[in-house]
Order: sequence, then C-alpha cells, then structure tokens
Amino acid sequence: MSRIAKEFRKTKETAVEIEINLDGEGTSDIKTGIGFFDHLLDALQKHAHIDMKITASGDLHIDGHHTVEDVGIVLGVAFDKALGDRSGIARFGHAYCPLDEALARAVVDISGRGFLRFISKMPARTVGDFDGELFEEFLRAFAHNAKITVHLTLLYGINGHHAYEAMMKALARAIRMAISIEAGEKGIPSTKGAL
Repeated sequence: MSRIAKEFRKTKETAVEIEINLDGEGTSDIKTGIGFFDHLLDALQKHAHIDMKITASGDLHIDGHHTVEDVGIVLGVAFDKALGDRSGIARFGHAYCPLDEALARAVVDISGRGFLRFISKMPARTVGDFDGELFEEFLRAFAHNAKITVHLTLLYGINGHHAYEAMMKALARAIRMAISIEAGEKGIPSTKGAL
C-alpha cells in the first residue's frame, strides 16, 4: 500500500503545493519564504521520518499568517489522503522532546476528528522572520485538516527558538509512532470499524 499524496491550493493570498510520503526515507525540500518556519517543518519531516516537499508563496509583504495557515491546511489534507483508510496503523502516539532548557510533550490520536489542545505558558515570540503567534495557527489548521487529535504542551522553556523546535519535534515523534504499521494489526484500529 502506497501512502503518498500530493495537494495544491491557490487563493488570492497564497499558492501552496505539498507532496508527502509517509513511508519515505526522511528527505525534504521545503521553501515557504519564512526561514524559521522552514526550519520547523524540516524538524517535523525529519523526526516523523516522512518525505516532504513543500513549495509556498504568499503575501509576505503583509505578514506570514496566510502562508503559515495555508501550509497547515494543505499539509493536513495531504496527510489525511496519504493515510488512506488507516488500516494497520498504531493510531496513538506520544513523545517528550527537550531542547536545552525547553521540554515539550505531544500526544496524538489519528481519530478522524480534527482537534487541537495547545498549552504554552511562554508568550508567543518572534524568531527570525517567524511570528510566534502563527505557531498555534499552523497546528490548528494541520490538525483539523488531517483529522487528527493533537494535544501539545510546552511544559517549560525560555528561549523561543528552543521552545518551538522542541514542540515540533515532540509532535513529529508522536506522529511517527501513530502512523507506524503495527505487526499483527488487521483492519482499522477502532471499535467502530472506521476512523
């Protein structure tokens, strides 16, 4: 079974094209025009161990909001399509990831229902050209369009770069666990018979 998807979205504000392979070799080619956002997406791709190609252009002369949110939307739709009917997946995943003084926890359920619970006591920080307020916007767009439940918590952290990267790595590792094919798992991991 091939778990590959390609998605494209064009609006008056952005143009986003994404290709993913959930069973890839961990390669990436990411260009959104927002350097630190590219760095976070590279971390997601690397630690989820999926192939990801993202090309996005947007109205960055206004700000990064439309680009970041639309990348989340398109990535979520591609992720949902690549998962297919979810047969054989572990479904649930969790991870803790530190980065120096920051520690993040992620718990995911590939449930068929998009939901985000995001907790961070650190005020949103701008890192490079990335407005930290957009981090939650990306997560929400991704979770809802991927139809997954995401609980992501920054347990503590001071440095914005470290905090956002720790959270993205924790999310990636939780996703990696949840999308893995479990030996002996037959069919869809739900008592309803559908996700």
